Amino acid sequence: MLLNLKEILSVAKENHFAIGAFNTSDLALVRAVVEQAEASNTPAILQFAPGEFKYATPYFFRYVTERLKASKVPFALHLDHGKSIEECAAAIQAGFTSVMFDGSLLPLAENINQTRQIVEFAHRFNVSVEAEIGTIGSMSNSDEGGVENITYTKAEEVVDFVEATGCDALAIAIGTAHGIYPKGFRPKLQLELLTEINKAATVPLVLHGGSDNPDDEIAKACQIGIQKVNISSDIKQVFFKKVNEIYTETGNFMPPQVFNPSILEVRKTVQEKMELFGSSGKATYY
Repeated sequence: MLLNLKEILSVAKENHFAIGAFNTSDLALVRAVVEQAEASNTPAILQFAPGEFKYATPYFFRYVTERLKASKVPFALHLDHGKSIEECAAAIQAGFTSVMFDGSLLPLAENINQTRQIVEFAHRFNVSVEAEIGTIGSMSNSDEGGVENITYTKAEEVVDFVEATGCDALAIAIGTAHGIYPKGFRPKLQLELLTEINKAATVPLVLHGGSDNPDDEIAKACQIGIQKVNISSDIKQVFFKKVNEIYTETGNFMPPQVFNPSILEVRKTVQEKMELFGSSGKATYY
């Protein structure tokens, strides 16, 4: 079944678990997430950053939307880090049920103004909107962007921002970054700040940059109040590592023989994340 973000996350918020939002750039990664979600009876979110959206082309999403509608488990199809109403509109036209407007680098008043405009537009089509205050860090190997110096979300700004924009979910900055962290570097999530924000928040909270973080901190964040965790680098790294391994060891370049084993490897990681977030088997709640 294909739901919007508000529909899929409201159940997670009510029942205290988080849903994995996986950046699935192409058919192989879509298959890995969808097939594992169905095998484990787990809700999931497929998402595409603007660069991934353009790479896949709007025509690809005819397949994706039909595949998700035909499934017995709940999915949402989400645009990650849209930077303009034009990018959000293109995703909506392609069948996305949710879009993120990332105005985090704008002055707060302008972020509110532009987010509100996109919310008013998207809600006409029953499409949810995720917004962001604070800024996410970025490693050089990410496609989603970010900044060198993180600006943490202020708990006192959350209530006013949500009321002023009407957004359906809120991405917050508590210390993560997009991409794979350099060797020897490990982030430390500001879980005390998350606790403060969660007390003030009236909409589901989103954690960007979920890849390559300590499992215990991610699990704790989900227990405190995160309802959506974004995963991109972790599944792509696994996929291409397996593809490279098969080609290097065998010289095989036939897609079914190379990609099918790689999809199975990604499915293992997807399942690990679903269990970490507490969502595995929770499709029965919908």
